Amino acid sequence: MPDKPNLVFIFSDQQRFDTLRCYGNEWIQTPNLNALASQSFVFRNAYVTQPVCTPARASIMTGLYPHAAGPVINRVILPPGTRTIAEMVSAEYLCGYFGKWHLGDDVIAQHGFDAWVSTEDGHRAEYTKREYRYRFSDYHNHLIANGFKPGADIQGERLFGGDRGAGAQIFTANQRSTLPEEFQMASFLGDRAAGFIEENKDRPFVLYVSTFEPHSPYTGPLQDMYDPSQLPVGPAFLKRPDGASLLNRARADFYLQYLSGSGDQHDDFYMREYAATGEDVSTEEGWRRLRAHYFANITLVDRMAGRITGALEQAGIADNTVVVFTSEHGDLLGDHGILEKRSFYEEAARVPLLMRVPWLSNEQQDIEGSVGQIDLVPTLLDLLGEPVPDHLQGKSRLPVLRGEETLENNDVFIQWNGTSDEISERDLGDGTINRMITLPWRSVVSGRWKLNLCAGDQCELFDMNTDPHELNNLYNDPAQRDRIRDMAARIRFWQIQTGDRVPLPTT
Repeated sequence: MPDKPNLVFIFSDQQRFDTLRCYGNEWIQTPNLNALASQSFVFRNAYVTQPVCTPARASIMTGLYPHAAGPVINRVILPPGTRTIAEMVSAEYLCGYFGKWHLGDDVIAQHGFDAWVSTEDGHRAEYTKREYRYRFSDYHNHLIANGFKPGADIQGERLFGGDRGAGAQIFTANQRSTLPEEFQMASFLGDRAAGFIEENKDRPFVLYVSTFEPHSPYTGPLQDMYDPSQLPVGPAFLKRPDGASLLNRARADFYLQYLSGSGDQHDDFYMREYAATGEDVSTEEGWRRLRAHYFANITLVDRMAGRITGALEQAGIADNTVVVFTSEHGDLLGDHGILEKRSFYEEAARVPLLMRVPWLSNEQQDIEGSVGQIDLVPTLLDLLGEPVPDHLQGKSRLPVLRGEETLENNDVFIQWNGTSDEISERDLGDGTINRMITLPWRSVVSGRWKLNLCAGDQCELFDMNTDPHELNNLYNDPAQRDRIRDMAARIRFWQIQTGDRVPLPTT
């Protein structure tokens, strides 16, 4: 092991697990990530702590579950006293954070990071100081310097993109699709990250790079890359989840109403401005086209990753650098009749996770079993030779990488908090959804079984050994009573260990 190895952590936004060749996708164009996977530990079943942006990011950065880190839903900032990995490594490390932050005060360097490149301007309502609201992101300034004009009015400022206070996406499909590839966020970040690597190749560093793609809007400069009619889909595509929770059924009914000819999606603010901007979900062809656009944007992510890994090679420090690739959550893309995230279904809660550690292996090694992103911070600290603080709620998986342990009996816990004392979820288009989404859920993945518990909704149990697409809810099957009791007890024990007080149903 090198004396002071570097860490480069690359993560995309809303990228589901089945978007790389190493996870069985044989047709997607991701040559750089394929090359990275061929030299990496590939975790077969990696899960986020909560399938929505801010809480997932909080866990990625802190090694704490959302209820312990503080941001339990979007738009809740990471408290100043909650430490990130940059505040845990020794002072010898230069720490950089480039890209989407979404944990508060996006345009300000914070939480132990020395170098900071910001890319978003739409979260001004959450800024903690008034003067921050008059600063623009580095990406905004980059586009202005290259002659582009912002097309959105947010809180009196002309901006290129972001969220309104109510959560409406402003970076319109037309505006995004007309930007050349070299001016997409992923391209901007790849260039800035490569510059950071070259400038700091002679000292130890930690660099996190987070891009917005392939998050909606799904349109982009490569959107004609795939023929929608030729893209494979699975058995859950546009299939209503009968027997599932009321929340999942209500969400599917909302999206599928347009497919059945009821209503006009362009009359719905949520659909028009956020969930399906510039897309047509009134036909199966339109849904397929949406998916094609989404997968094309992953190629933007791939090219960014290639720019970064290429910079490591050019600087001569690739063999001294841990490289991680993952995403903060996935996207259902019409599977189970649902769009976006906020779901325990595999397409939303399971993500790619690649970890290249050159001094341990230079070949692809598949890691079976299940792992949670809660384990990232302790594992990475261990790989860097840094002390692992006792307060972390994950566990170092370095023994797994060394082949000394397996993940065979590892339980993974996922949560949904729905609301907080500070703020509620944004409008998701339908009254039933908006009510049911406020109910907290807790989930455990154990031995490829998944139990989803909510005290106020129909609970769910899926056998992913025989039902990998989660089509058959077994929660009410009398033959599964003891399994449910045992798995519920695992969640309860985890709650005690992590200080979680969400009520569970009686099983």
